[in-house]
Amino acid sequence: MNRAALLSLSHGDLIALVQAQQAQIEAQAQQISVLTARIVELEGRLAAPAKTPDNSSIPPSKGQKSNLPDRPKKPRGGHPGVARALAEHPDRIIEATLAACPHCAHAFGPADLLDIHAYDHIDLPPLRPIVTRVNRHRGICSCCQKRVGAPAPEGFEAGSPFGPGLSALIIHLHVTQAIGFQRLARLMVEVFGVTISEGAIANILARARAPLVVAAQPLAQAVRTSPVVGSDETSARVGGKTWWQWVLLSSTAIYHVIVDTRAAGVVTEFLSGTQPEVWVADRYAGQLGHGAARQMCLAHLLRDANYAIEEGCNGFALEFKWLLLRAISIGRRRPDLKDSTLHQYNADLERRLDRLLSHQPHTPASRRLFKAMRRDRHDLFRFVTRRDVPYTNNACERALRPSVIFRKVTGCFRSKWGAQVYAAAASVIATGRLHGLTALQAISNALAGNPVLLPP
Repeated sequence: MNRAALLSLSHGDLIALVQAQQAQIEAQAQQISVLTARIVELEGRLAAPAKTPDNSSIPPSKGQKSNLPDRPKKPRGGHPGVARALAEHPDRIIEATLAACPHCAHAFGPADLLDIHAYDHIDLPPLRPIVTRVNRHRGICSCCQKRVGAPAPEGFEAGSPFGPGLSALIIHLHVTQAIGFQRLARLMVEVFGVTISEGAIANILARARAPLVVAAQPLAQAVRTSPVVGSDETSARVGGKTWWQWVLLSSTAIYHVIVDTRAAGVVTEFLSGTQPEVWVADRYAGQLGHGAARQMCLAHLLRDANYAIEEGCNGFALEFKWLLLRAISIGRRRPDLKDSTLHQYNADLERRLDRLLSHQPHTPASRRLFKAMRRDRHDLFRFVTRRDVPYTNNACERALRPSVIFRKVTGCFRSKWGAQVYAAAASVIATGRLHGLTALQAISNALAGNPVLLPP
């Protein structure tokens, strides 16, 4: 508004104009205050170290991979050659002999060529399915005039044309090798000569659900009654929605379950009123309170300490990292140490932890870690004096790794029953491997009603 317009205003209009401008100034000042606080918050985030697989729970696949430096080529020195071990029972042996010397035509006898250079030639036979035609003879009884027919031979009943061996192979390739239905149908016809549709593959998996779930139940009971149980979880996709795959394991069995929640109720329902002596897990809230005692995963704490160090804490976080590394070193040497030595080590670790927790750090990440360790300090070193307790949750993470690969390759499951089949098959396969069975053997046994034999 120019000067002439201001001079033309009345006294009341001038007062109203000043009041309006004063209200606008106050509103702008309030907005500036909010934006200034937001700028400070964002600058604080920029100053914080980036989350990486080394300082957080971000999986290694999402970490930035730097280029390795070019290594100078070293001169290759000679060393004794190592040949492939010969097969103990070859299927065929070819005796390559020489009738005469190729240089002078001197004839050789049986006693002239005693030295033998043996090697194996390995190949696959032509892969083709074994097709068994079953002719069930039927007719009319000349005595009672009733129609009769021969019963189906055992193991060759009418219904699906695909036998248990082929079904086990399809489940094995789908679950362990993450081969989707379309690629699996193409693989079967191109490699094995078996023409099969995607719908037939889905039907094979659907029929396998009942025997696989039955075979997985003893594994769940074995984990449930174990004194030490480890647990972890990862996301899964079921019907276009985010679900969660939980793994619960002991030293003798591994059990997977895929549900639509990450809440602690999943574990509570699984335990069915039982309580392990020690629960091994990370610090996720859903993993708390399920055992009489808890062993925190030291690998997760080590990453938290690394993040606090990168944030600028060179006191508590750095010393806590060295304490964790010392504890892990003791855990690795535990099988060779006496019980009395382990008790001495445990007392030493507790004294070092007392000194660390006597002075509070100043950076945000280190303060959060400090507060958590003061609260849960008794869950750090239980493994030192208890030999059956691991010091990390690595076994659970390794048990989930195939499922993570399956999720990335196939996109997971279209139906709930598909998730149930996969979880049961993963339980049977993982437990079978603990007891020396291949994936194909474990699946075949489950389909035949022969579960994995667990030790008493």
